[in-house]
Amino acid sequence: MNRTLASLLVAGLVLAAQAATVAGALAAPKPKLLGEYRRWDAFVYTENKAKVCFIQADPVDKAPKNVRRGQVYVLVTHRPKEKALHVVSFYTGYNYKKGSSVKVKIGDNKFTLFTEADTAWNEDAKGDDAMIRAMIKGHTMIVKGRSSRGTLTTDRYSLAGFTAAHRAANRACKVKFK
Repeated sequence: MNRTLASLLVAGLVLAAQAATVAGALAAPKPKLLGEYRRWDAFVYTENKAKVCFIQADPVDKAPKNVRRGQVYVLVTHRPKEKALHVVSFYTGYNYKKGSSVKVKIGDNKFTLFTEADTAWNEDAKGDDAMIRAMIKGHTMIVKGRSSRGTLTTDRYSLAGFTAAHRAANRACKVKFK
């Protein structure tokens, strides 16, 4: 194969890959903002013809300050069609140490979450429900985890606006909280 033909072939493959990436991005669901509630935002979108609602917040403080991390946030998600409601998940911007757990403190309530890659969850729906009850009553949530490099991080979230955002997502997805 001559050099010009090879260059054209490579250029064609690059363009095809870029087109696929753009098509994928265009096909990805775009969340619609339901409202901003102090430190929390509520969203809804459709995925595979099913409604998904979630609320999201970023930490008001992250420590240590000198550690480079990706995006850090917490979600509470409803996927009614899958019967996955009030699912709490924490994203830390790094991979957790394999087999480690995350500690969450809300007022006097303490929770231990399991980790996978860069995400932490409660073990089950009972844990999610207990955490949401504490979030409704609380003011601040402290999240501590250990990175795959061994660094202990502490993220502090404000719970101001949590209850209103949670109610907005509940209404949008027509779900109730016990």
